[in-house]
Amino acid sequence: MRYFLSILTFFAVILLFIPTQASEKDMQSVIVEVEGDPVEHKEYLEVYHPFVDVVATYNKLFNGLALQGAPDKLDKMESLEFIKGIHAVQTYEAIETTSTIQADAEVDQVLPSALNNTSYTGKGVKVGVVDTGIDYNHPDLEGNYQGGYDLVDLDNDPMETTPDQGIPTVHGTHVAGIIAANGELQGVAPDAEIHAYRALGPGGSGTSIQVIAAMEQAVEDGMDVMNLSLGNAVNGPDYPTSKAVNRAADLGISVVLANGNDGPENWTVGSPATASNALSIGASSSPQRIPFLYDAQADKAIQLVPMMGAPPWDLETAYQIVNGVEKEANFHGKIVLLERDDVPLYDKAKQAEDKGAIAVLIANNEEGLFEGMVEHENYPLQVPVAAITNEDGKWLHEQIQKESLQLETAYEETESGVAEFSSRGPVTVNWDIKPDLLAPGTNIVSTVPDGYQQLQGTSMAAPHVAGAVALLKEAKPNWTNEQIFGALKTTALRMETEESYPSEPIMQGMGGIQPQEAIDTTTIITDPLLSFGKITSHKEAKTIEVEIENTTNQQQTYSFEIPKKEQGLTWNLPQTFTVDENETKTIPIEVSMNTTQINEGIHQGWLTLNQSDQSFHLPYLFVNQTADNPKATGFEFALKPFSDDTFLYSLYVTEPAEQVQVDLYDPDTLMFKANLLQTDDLAVGMNEGELEESEVADPGHYLAQVTVQLEDGRYESYQTNLYIEITE
Repeated sequence: MRYFLSILTFFAVILLFIPTQASEKDMQSVIVEVEGDPVEHKEYLEVYHPFVDVVATYNKLFNGLALQGAPDKLDKMESLEFIKGIHAVQTYEAIETTSTIQADAEVDQVLPSALNNTSYTGKGVKVGVVDTGIDYNHPDLEGNYQGGYDLVDLDNDPMETTPDQGIPTVHGTHVAGIIAANGELQGVAPDAEIHAYRALGPGGSGTSIQVIAAMEQAVEDGMDVMNLSLGNAVNGPDYPTSKAVNRAADLGISVVLANGNDGPENWTVGSPATASNALSIGASSSPQRIPFLYDAQADKAIQLVPMMGAPPWDLETAYQIVNGVEKEANFHGKIVLLERDDVPLYDKAKQAEDKGAIAVLIANNEEGLFEGMVEHENYPLQVPVAAITNEDGKWLHEQIQKESLQLETAYEETESGVAEFSSRGPVTVNWDIKPDLLAPGTNIVSTVPDGYQQLQGTSMAAPHVAGAVALLKEAKPNWTNEQIFGALKTTALRMETEESYPSEPIMQGMGGIQPQEAIDTTTIITDPLLSFGKITSHKEAKTIEVEIENTTNQQQTYSFEIPKKEQGLTWNLPQTFTVDENETKTIPIEVSMNTTQINEGIHQGWLTLNQSDQSFHLPYLFVNQTADNPKATGFEFALKPFSDDTFLYSLYVTEPAEQVQVDLYDPDTLMFKANLLQTDDLAVGMNEGELEESEVADPGHYLAQVTVQLEDGRYESYQTNLYIEITE
């Protein structure tokens, strides 16, 4: 028996997938990391392992080779001393699932072209889309598609996964359309070239090495801009994909990243959006009518996240809530409460609908909200379906057990702002402010295979910015990436709450992008997001030097507004200074802190720089002593490639720690089942190791609790779902 373990992970738009073992008679593809010169190792393999094809070599963003061959031939690669790691390309069981190809007309639609208020179209700019592939036959994309590469199958055909290959995907096509659709639908930069790099396979899944290899291929192909609407849960600046993004930026490519959909909690930005040298993009929301359930007696509001593929949630009266696990219950005309598990969301909702449900609620099986799809082309749902939090699901379950529960639907009219789902910063370890910018991310209509679809997420926000970067590259061909990024940040529109207060920096960065204002700007602040790091001593002063460029032919005068005085905090700012025409000046910004006079934790706010009739708002952040950041994140555990009995684990640790322990619990009863891992060999950053089969728990679904003992003796923990499956 072979054990396969996987942990649920989510990309910038949630896509569910089911792994299965590849047929032994098929050729397999792997990407290997190597020590030394990949070209020399390629020559060695061609001589001594002629039955293994070396498809590609990588040496710009990481050292590695892409190989193809029969499983028994690839199995021998593990014994070669120069190979550091083998990353198998996963295959998936073909499951019949399709996408709705028409946008929902009852919801306000946002068209990508609405962002482009310039006379530019991105002409001559090459944009690489690292994603699930692209339907390059789509009539709105075929004119701009100029090639690419498939890092899943290792060939020159980066088509989206089709139903006969596994769980089909639409994500990359939707992203590409936002950037540069040019047909019935217009993208932000409709004349930009689109190049597709398929790093995510069936169901939208792929390894970090596939993503890095896709980025390397994009570098090799001379991309000007690269869009990555993908990510993981590792909040750290030096995760491999983040480091690769920074290296790509160093080579002159404008890299744009989705910030993630795990908001509204802090610390939810994940790699590679944690990279310092790229643009990490959060989602802004258009005005919306948001439904929620309300219990007047308990004064309890339950937030709903309507699922794509079902009718809008537009109930206008109170309905009884019933528990969907009670098979004998009468569902007719009632709202059915279900729990999220490994059963497809559509199947769960369809069963409730067939039993007469008026609507369906699906409670999350972990903390926070989630976004899901319940689409089906042949048998679409006729009742609304919405996600709720695990906490709200438990509350509803308790009330149902006590008495009959009827709840009405209320609605909140919202203004434009930061989307609730958009991940927040800051980044652990270096405490960078993320996201850098916001862009439209709700109700975005774009291309999908065979049609169009309305989606939302930071996956949709990032390509708006990639398109905007293409506009600036056409408009300002002599500008560096630093100038383009600086112009977009300097001219961004700071978002405010409904109470007219600025939204926090870690929610919005500099704010919403304004392409025309960026092109016309008379001032560029190169890096206006001011992170002063963590302060640990009694008194400390920190200085950040900011470059301010005057892009005009006239001298300009600037002045900082002196911040309101706070106990324990003193700012030293140049009140007035001048910058000559077409010159750049470095300006020091100093803050002095007495840590005993201010609260522990995150401190953030805004500095205002004035120039003539313009005001530029610079967000700042520092951490006093400690913060509530995750101390460990991104736990992964999987069978070692080409091994029947050895497992690999990895865990990212954000602060010095004495020990990490991973315990497994029954997800339903929360009863302890087994200890999976305990280690005191830890370093800040990525920690990796191996476990033998005898050390692994029995097959099943577990709730894994990761507990970190810090150097000061405190304990921190978090939970993640974990599945151990048996394959004969």
